[in-house]
Amino acid sequence: MPVPTVPPVLTDEVTFARYPFLPQAAQWIRDMAQRHSIDLNELLDGPWMEKARQRARIRLIDSVQSKEGVQVVGGDIHTEEGRLIEAFSFYYARLVVCASEDERLIARWAQAEAARAEQLLIQDEVNLPVLAATYISEAVRASQATGSAVLASSSMSMRQLRQGNSSIWKIGLSDFIEICPKITGDRWRLPNVDLKDGWVTLHNERQYTSSAKLARLLRERIKRGIEQEALEKMAEVTTDLAVRLAEPVGIVRNLMANKASEAIALVGAEESDWPPCMQKIIAELTNGVNVNHFGRLFLASMAATLALPQEACVGFFRGAPDFSEATTSYQVEHVYQHEYTPAGCGKLKINHNCPVLPGDNRTCDQPWMDHPLKYIRATQRWKRLTSKPAESVQKEPAQTEESAEDKPPSDAD
Repeated sequence: MPVPTVPPVLTDEVTFARYPFLPQAAQWIRDMAQRHSIDLNELLDGPWMEKARQRARIRLIDSVQSKEGVQVVGGDIHTEEGRLIEAFSFYYARLVVCASEDERLIARWAQAEAARAEQLLIQDEVNLPVLAATYISEAVRASQATGSAVLASSSMSMRQLRQGNSSIWKIGLSDFIEICPKITGDRWRLPNVDLKDGWVTLHNERQYTSSAKLARLLRERIKRGIEQEALEKMAEVTTDLAVRLAEPVGIVRNLMANKASEAIALVGAEESDWPPCMQKIIAELTNGVNVNHFGRLFLASMAATLALPQEACVGFFRGAPDFSEATTSYQVEHVYQHEYTPAGCGKLKINHNCPVLPGDNRTCDQPWMDHPLKYIRATQRWKRLTSKPAESVQKEPAQTEESAEDKPPSDAD
């Protein structure tokens, strides 16, 4: 189900500043720029926009370093200056990630901004229906007190959208099916939901309200919208603009590289010891990429097979967009207890978790290389051989393929 093509009319400037990614906010920001004479040069270098650039740097750092996303607390958006800072800091941050030409960074930034929006929406009963009507084709709010249902659609007035705050939400089945594969957890699987007449009811739970569930679903649509727009803008970045933004781009890239290295160093092993597939999944999780279920299971089973501490394994997942300490700890413990066998190279390729192409990695190109555990054993053997004196190495029999005792067990079904 596509995002509504005609979002509800919105004129509140505070809402625009709080959610500057909204399609309804674009014209307001253009009007603000014209009214205050803010052009590209002013945004990049002018003194009037220095506070906006400072706030943008915080947004970008939070995108990389904080698993909660961009911090919610910003400027005072109830003042004209505060709204300017918040809105244009978002635009400047977007310029930086677009100039990086790094799709992973764009995805991580979009995820962080969407996570910030989710945290705001959980507490923002006034604007939750507005964003629901903007990003979800079918959303129904049923008041707990009266049992009445209100359809949040683009044709509704703002008064209708904002009345009532004690609600149970329902969304159309098509929207639910499209959004939920990107979210982990049993509550988001179709067999476990309350489905009736094409509507999925988001029931209140003790620590997870219906509104919070709707905000979680909106996060996925918001992320996709921010990311798609940034990818389109990336194609418009000129060489001159890229040069002018080289310094902030370099800072953010270095932060991402350091974050990935920290995740791998978590278990005290050298990065070169891990197979490329394991490095890829760890780096993607650290950078906020929503790794598929097969990749997550592979990483946990590799950690268990290598006898890494469960706490270290849980740590690999902390950067995931849907990370939950309790859920992840439970799932990792399950993998460790049942001694899952890590998947082989064939299954990793089928499930899009192998990053290596022919010629990229000499070890992976070997005809006997069909399992990541073989990669680790081969790497360790090579280190042992190269650490011996030269005369000792010469006496070692040549090995052209993995010896039988080094072969791992076959893939689990």
